[in-house]
Parts: sequence; C-alpha cells; structure tokens
Amino acid sequence: MSQAVLATETNRRQLQQIISGLSDGVILIDPDKTLLWANEAALAMHGVSEVGELGSNARQYARRYALRYRNNHPLTLDSYPISRVAAGETFSDVVVEVQAEIDGEPRHWVHRVRSMILTDRSGAPESLVLILSDATDWASAEQRFEKTFNANPAPAVICRLSDLRYIKVNQGFLEMTGYARDQVIGRSVYELDVLEDAEHKDLAVERLGQGATIPQMQAELRLPEGGSKLVIVAGQPLDINDEDCMLFSFMDLEPRRKAEIALRQSEERFAKSFRLTPVPTLVCSAEQQIVDVNEAFLNTSGYCSEELLGKTVAATGFICEGVAAQLFGQLEKAGRIDGLDLKLCKKGAEQIDCVAYADTLNIQDSPCYLLVLMDISERKRSELELVAAIEEVMRDASWFSQTLIEKLANVKRPKAAEAPGVSSADLSARERQVLGLIYQGLADKEIAAQLKLAPNTVRNHVATLYSKLDVHSRGEAIVWARERGLFVGTGERSAG
Repeated sequence: MSQAVLATETNRRQLQQIISGLSDGVILIDPDKTLLWANEAALAMHGVSEVGELGSNARQYARRYALRYRNNHPLTLDSYPISRVAAGETFSDVVVEVQAEIDGEPRHWVHRVRSMILTDRSGAPESLVLILSDATDWASAEQRFEKTFNANPAPAVICRLSDLRYIKVNQGFLEMTGYARDQVIGRSVYELDVLEDAEHKDLAVERLGQGATIPQMQAELRLPEGGSKLVIVAGQPLDINDEDCMLFSFMDLEPRRKAEIALRQSEERFAKSFRLTPVPTLVCSAEQQIVDVNEAFLNTSGYCSEELLGKTVAATGFICEGVAAQLFGQLEKAGRIDGLDLKLCKKGAEQIDCVAYADTLNIQDSPCYLLVLMDISERKRSELELVAAIEEVMRDASWFSQTLIEKLANVKRPKAAEAPGVSSADLSARERQVLGLIYQGLADKEIAAQLKLAPNTVRNHVATLYSKLDVHSRGEAIVWARERGLFVGTGERSAG
C-alpha cells in the first residue's frame, strides 16, 4: 500500500474519531456514491445500528428511504442529498422528510441536511460529507403551530422582519378581507399595509422596526375590491425557523360600526319624530329626572325647557305627587302604561285632562321612560256639555211624548234596545250606592271621600256598573237610572 493511501486512511480514521461523538449526524461518501461510514447519531436518525443497513450506495439508500420535501413533493434519485454531494454540489439547510419501514414498522423523521467536500492536496475530492441534524421535533412543533394558526378563527398574518414580507396567513384573515392566499404571501407590509390609518401608526411602525410588541389600536384595512374595514390590530413578535417575525392579529369592528350607524340613524329618526309629534311628549330617566321634552309639551304646559330639563317630575309639579307616584310605580312593575287618566298642571295652576301612555326604552345604554300625554280636555268638555244638555231637557219631560224621551235616551245609550234586561235588583248594595252618587253628579274622588273608599276601588265599582248596565259613560248610567225611576227626589248636581 502506497504512502499516500496510508495517509488518506489515517486521516479518515482520525476524522471518524473526531466526529463519532458529535450530536449531529455525519455520513462519509466516496466519490463513486458508495456509503463509507456514518456516526451513531446519523445511524440513529435512520433507525439502524450499522452503516451497511443504510445501503451500500445512493441507489440502495433511495430504495430503502423515501425522501420528500416539506411540501410533500417526492425527491427523485438525482435530488437525494447523497446524489447531489456525489455530483460535487455543496448546499446548506435542505429540509427533507424521511420515511422507511424498520422491523416492519413505518418510521418517519425530518432531517436538516448540509454537505461538505473534502479534497486532497491536489484539490481532488477525497471524501464527501453529509451533515444531518434531527429536525423531527422542530417539524412537529411547527406542524402543530401551523394547524393552530390556520384553525384559529381570529384573523392573522405573519411577516418576516428581515424583509417585512408576509410568510403566513390564516383562513380567518382571508375570509374577513376577501383576499386570496397568493395575494398576501410574499407581499410586503408596504404593499398590503395592515397599519394603514392606524390611530397610533407612528408608534406601530417604530415597534415593528424594533421587533417589539405593537399594542392594540384601531385601523382601516384596505380590501382587494375597494373600500376598507374597521379593525383592531395588534402585533406580537415571535421566532419561526430561527427567523424573527411579527404576528399581526385582528378583530373585525365592522359589525360594531354598522350597528353604531344603525343605532345612530334610529336615534336620529326617534329624535325627529319626538320633536315633530303634535302630542305632548317627554323623556325622563329611571330616577324620574326629565331628560328631554318636545315642543308640543312646552306649548301645552306653558313651561320653557330650562324650567324642566334636569329636574324631577315631582319637583316641577306638572303632575300632582300622588298621581306621579302611581304612574312611576306602574312603570317600575310593568315597564309600560296603556292609559292612565290624570290632570296636567299648566304653569299658572290651570289643569288639563290627559290620558298618559308610557313605555321603557334605552338611551345610551341607560333605561329611560317615554311619556305621552294626550290632551282630552276638549273631548271631556264636549261630552259633559252634551250630557248636561240632554239631562236639562229631560229634567222635566212630562210634556214630551214617550217616543221623544226614548230617542233622547238613545242619544246617551244607542245600544239600550239591544241590551239584556238588567234591573236594580241585579246590583249589589255598594254598586247601587255608587250609582246613586253618580246620579247626583259626584266625581270619583268625591264618591271615594263620601264612602271613605280608595279612588281605585270606586273606579272598579264604576267599571263593574258600566259592564252590568251595558253603558259607557256617567250620562248613560244616569239615563238608565232615570228610565227606571230610581233615586226620584234625590238632589241632582249633575243636572244643574
């Protein structure tokens, strides 16, 4: 054996001793593609214990181990790292997935491979070296990250800080914006500016340049078909494949903006209707503090807005204290009122008969009451005048014909002919007592005072009377009693 060959063998043995204990895998290959030697780390990365189990050459290695790129494309024999280094190619950071069947069990690894060519003194290739690191755990972690990132419903993109280009985008971002994946991946943050019109853009750009956390802020995200979307954007630095990156996450504020616009339009419509309605209307808080009044209320009550706004209903005195307590008590229990008779006290002490309607609504997330007061004083006056006129005529009806008396009675009670027969015997003692006081022209409050009953109790008795007698007003009840000769000789305040 020549001295040169002995020197080569000596050098190779020394090289093997140096690298045998390395954690990285090392495979030595002859220029003719024969596999010469592998350290323990390289053998473990292939699930074997001897170099012969890898195959004697590149072709046999390829038969036993199937290699694929990370995008799942299989490698041809010429693309195997062993073939590439045998062809004199040096490369670094080639990541391949390695699959094989070892002892009847399918095995899978991920290798990160680089090559080295050792030459002799003349510069001719002497040994070819493949250096492998086991990236299986890294690839598994990356795969889990990919799955989590893609499955996360929160829209997100990742850009590489070295060139500020997007390297990942999830489905949530694509669905939120309408971009296609190839319209995002590879583009720079200048082309697709996720910080455009951000409320603190200078701070965001500064933090991006530093690779530091970008706090949440509002921004307008431009859409591919034109227009924009209001979002909350935030940035979080992270490391992917040993590269510094920035994860941008988003929250879609467009539904909230649309809801706010709809609410604002609704409030504008309400405000316009509130101002223009001819019916006296006011809004007060749950604490009965007057928030707003319309022009019709001011015209009817005689007050100016400065005398009402900010004050409680009780403090203004336009509704007497007892009735106000009843009104707000019903509102607290039922949330609405569908008709409550009350008197509105105008400025200057004049009173107006009204019917109150009320409902609960939210204004700027605060519960409020909307009160509508319908002026029925003119209607009541007309009814009373008609009743008084009829009763005045009927006070002494002895010279009228029976037919005319019946017609006058029917003006008061048009359905009397159709009503079932009801006699005074059908009335309870209390109902007969209340009817007698109605006949005398007493109001509910006066009846309550005389009988020492609550006003609500009197109103219930009156309602029951109307139902039994099939009448709808005090005048009709008086006519019913007169037709039957009841209370003859009783003082008749209502008739005078």
